[in-house]
Amino acid sequence: MNHHVHVVTGAGPVGSTVAQQLADAGHHVRLLTRSGSGPDHPRIDRRKVDVSQPDAMTDALEGAVAVHHCIHGSAYDSRVWRAELPAAERAVLEAAGRAGAVVVFPESLYSYGRVDGPITEDTPRTATTGKLGVRTELLAQREASETPTVSVAASDFYGPVVRNAHAGERLVPTVLAGRTMRVLGSLDQPHSFTFVPDLAAAMIAAAAREDLWNSFLHAPTAAPLTQRRLVEMVAEAGGVAVPKVASIPVGVLRASGLLSREMRELAETGYMFDRPFVLDSTISEQRLDLSPTPLADGLAATVAWWRTQEQLAA
Repeated sequence: MNHHVHVVTGAGPVGSTVAQQLADAGHHVRLLTRSGSGPDHPRIDRRKVDVSQPDAMTDALEGAVAVHHCIHGSAYDSRVWRAELPAAERAVLEAAGRAGAVVVFPESLYSYGRVDGPITEDTPRTATTGKLGVRTELLAQREASETPTVSVAASDFYGPVVRNAHAGERLVPTVLAGRTMRVLGSLDQPHSFTFVPDLAAAMIAAAAREDLWNSFLHAPTAAPLTQRRLVEMVAEAGGVAVPKVASIPVGVLRASGLLSREMRELAETGYMFDRPFVLDSTISEQRLDLSPTPLADGLAATVAWWRTQEQLAA
């Protein structure tokens, strides 16, 4: 059994899953959130810590061998991201450096910007505007840090505990209830979805491999599928009839963005849904010695989790 401490910041779907996997594997986990929330497990020490405050980090990272930095911005807005995320990452990087720990980050595909063809690890990450540009700046800050880091990029999330995502609470409960499912963008363009437990497993594996430090990896991600097929597979996993499907054109979001900043921020990444958006994780799978969970298996686990939530709420 490994008695080193693994620190996880944030208890969203990624942070919670990373903490759970580490604890289940016998590691001691220190989970840092402002509220003290997170999975209930005898090897998870939940602490109320604001990781953006440098003075709070020294004790929190004592004895840590790895930090999985999984916080996100308090709003889906480029201004909020720029105000919150770089400072929080600097505080974590500096504290981890003092502790001698590697920092592993879950990362999005935003820094790639619009790409023609599959996205590989060698595709340039040079986006400059809005939320996309903030992610590019964060990657540059990590690269400049003396603290070892690993960034593990994923496409849109799905899986247990995933709520605020295109394949989360907007989609799964709607399909299971038989209501009309309206997706953003095209119903028939290929799109990659990453199973959050696969992302967590990749982050944990990368932290343990010094030869993978200071690299950018892709989380193991299954072959892309259309949003129409995703709806069908969720229905199949739930044993229900496939509901009616419709699409919300990205142009509608852009037009709404003239009056609503929230819609404008959402429309910024609309290109991911009205054209092919394919993540190729082949090289990273080989480096990590990991494979993605088949979509049918991942969706079965996802539907089972949502059914449990429905029972708890009843």
